[in-house]
Amino acid sequence: MKIARLFTALLLAVAVMGCAHKHDLRHDEDSGHNHNDKLQLTAYSSEFEVFAEAVPFVVGEPSDILVHITSLKNFKPLTSGKVTASLVVGIDGIRQTAQAPVSPGVYRFTLTPGTKGRGKMLFQIQTNQGEVQLTVPNVKVYDDNHDALHAASDAMAMSSNSVNFSKEMSWKVDFSTEACRKEPFGEIIRTMAQIEPSQGDECAVTAKSSGIITFADNGIAEGKEVGKGQTLFYIESADMTDNNLSVRYREAESNYNLAKKEYERKKELGKDKIVSESDLLQSKRDYETAEAIYKNLRKNFAAGKQVVAAPIGGFVKQLSVRNGEYVEAGQSITTIAQNRNLFIKAELQPKYYAALERVTGAHFRMLNDEHIYSLDDLKGRLIAYGKSVTADSPLLPVIFQVNNSVKLLPGSFIEIYIKTRGTNNVLTVPNESLVEEMGNHFVYVQLTPVFFEKREVKIGITDGCRTEVRSGLKEAERIVVKGAILVKLAQATSALDAHSWHVH
Repeated sequence: MKIARLFTALLLAVAVMGCAHKHDLRHDEDSGHNHNDKLQLTAYSSEFEVFAEAVPFVVGEPSDILVHITSLKNFKPLTSGKVTASLVVGIDGIRQTAQAPVSPGVYRFTLTPGTKGRGKMLFQIQTNQGEVQLTVPNVKVYDDNHDALHAASDAMAMSSNSVNFSKEMSWKVDFSTEACRKEPFGEIIRTMAQIEPSQGDECAVTAKSSGIITFADNGIAEGKEVGKGQTLFYIESADMTDNNLSVRYREAESNYNLAKKEYERKKELGKDKIVSESDLLQSKRDYETAEAIYKNLRKNFAAGKQVVAAPIGGFVKQLSVRNGEYVEAGQSITTIAQNRNLFIKAELQPKYYAALERVTGAHFRMLNDEHIYSLDDLKGRLIAYGKSVTADSPLLPVIFQVNNSVKLLPGSFIEIYIKTRGTNNVLTVPNESLVEEMGNHFVYVQLTPVFFEKREVKIGITDGCRTEVRSGLKEAERIVVKGAILVKLAQATSALDAHSWHVH
């Protein structure tokens, strides 16, 4: 109880101090402007974000400009490159070039305007990859310091729901922003699917004769990698009374030698027309048949054993026999799989049948992984979907084939979002930009590259990667994508500081 009372007293003290400070600050604002107010200028290209903080521009007075340059490829600071800052009003302009940043991503300039009026700021960035120019329009130069500070103060006014997240902070973490966009968004079918091996990606190995099977390598087990043509097993039938492979081999060899000699004999006699042409052709057929049988047995017969080799390279998926076991001809011994191409099979209710004609893609998520893979990421395609149902099979199968470049495990289940073609463009945001609080969803909208406003949005359907936003956002507004949860934590931390809303 004592600790609770002490904590309550501390909170009241902080609140009183905050109110007193806020009253003093308002008094200061009524009597004059905060001389720390800066112009905040922002520009984007396809490659860079430029964010500049400048002392308000007044004719004849130097203005210090601190420029932060971020590469949009990874949202990290530009570490090298020459930057030129120009202020142009009408036909008059001033410029200054910085050969290198004063610290990663940060460039400093000092410009003294000579002409009042509205103009623009230009930033030319020259790197090893080329030159890019970014423009900030509608930049005003004043002839009175009071007016300039007043305009900067008005521009700096932020809502009580905004949070400061500096460029230095965003550069140190996994952070990015993105402009909201509209895109076609059709019906999304979310369900579970199973990963299965595709046809041609695995091969069953069968016994070509009956006998006792012996493993060529004691290390052969399920999961073991094998190469194409590698000897896996031997099948011995020397001690078998029926279907003895050794006897069959010797018999085939004898028949082959006999047929060969007979054919060669008749071939010589045929030159003198001593044997008929039909007898010669029959002898040739007998010889070729005996040769084929003999070579087939010799190919798969070594040291009195039939050799069973891997028909393809891969790994042992299933082992169906034990060492020393008797096998019949045609019996499955093992299955070799490659796991290069896989099927992803989902089963849907018949009500989705019409939508399956409009399938444009899919997203997949393994149950133990938050990462989302698209059909394009896995170089996949829709193979087929069911066209009928029965009482025994009331669901429609939908089968995708994918390249197993991310170590998908056959037999396991994954979550799938099947995308269909839509006719209307809707506003969407990346799923990771959404922050959920007690069933409500929020995004952080960029006011400037260092100030963000927490805003509630109403969401619709999702395809696993992006989610429809039905209200709360406008197209082209920029939001935090990666790092939204960090901005939320920064807001929670600043909320504990009674003075945090004031820029000292």
